[in-house]
Amino acid sequence: MTLFAVTGATGPFGRTAIDRLIDRGVEPADVVAIVRTPARATDLAARGVQVRQGDYDAPLDEALAGVDRLLLVSGSEVGRRVPQHRNVVETAVRAGVSRIAYTSVLRAGETPLVIAPEHRATEEVLARSGIAHSLLRNTWYTENFTGALGAYTSAGAVTHAAGEGRVAAATRADLAEAAAVALMEDDGGDVVHELAGPAFTYAELAAAVSEATGTRVVERSVSAEELSAALAAAGLDAATASFLVAVDANIAEGALDGEPAQLESLLGRRATTLADAVGAALSRRA
Repeated sequence: MTLFAVTGATGPFGRTAIDRLIDRGVEPADVVAIVRTPARATDLAARGVQVRQGDYDAPLDEALAGVDRLLLVSGSEVGRRVPQHRNVVETAVRAGVSRIAYTSVLRAGETPLVIAPEHRATEEVLARSGIAHSLLRNTWYTENFTGALGAYTSAGAVTHAAGEGRVAAATRADLAEAAAVALMEDDGGDVVHELAGPAFTYAELAAAVSEATGTRVVERSVSAEELSAALAAAGLDAATASFLVAVDANIAEGALDGEPAQLESLLGRRATTLADAVGAALSRRA
């Protein structure tokens, strides 16, 4: 019997990964959901999943006891992720975990992407650990864009500072399913998966939103300074605005471009298209 564990199991990525493990034949009793607050995982316990308390900032020895394969979903606290991830990896070494799959970022070893340094450092922690690992180098979530549909239609525009840069985004569900497959199927030594989706430009995003909503939405390309001012006028704090401007600069230089071949190989099907993702987001809002 192989015991699989997923950290951050009450978050949307972790929950979906657990669903896909079970869909692909893993018995619920062979899945461990590691959560900060077990009361938020009663639905998983009701399905027969083992729910164990675990915190990235505390020892996880009990949470990882007997675990063979671990999906380490990257933490959400920017600036603290490296020591948090190191804590998980060091505990996994003590627990005898045989493989860790980690949700990194696309081309982590070379990308200028603003969020890459913590992921790159975590990959280095894994390399030094001696545990076989699968690097799930994930692209940007399509939901980062479909979550703003209301803003796009209200403004009648998708405003950006990315020029003609392409975004090979993928849905969270596709990436979580790919993580589940890698956790189950990767074997032998270390494995790297560069997981990109079908690429699109901001102009194509605007066209897809227009088509799906019936509301004319145009693409508006502006300078970094103009975007920063627009985000500030919309009420975003300086740190968030600076981050979004930096991401668009990364997109402009190709940091989030890519091809979906590796993602589709893990999924065993085509990755979700932008049009389908926009349609699904609209359905959820209805």
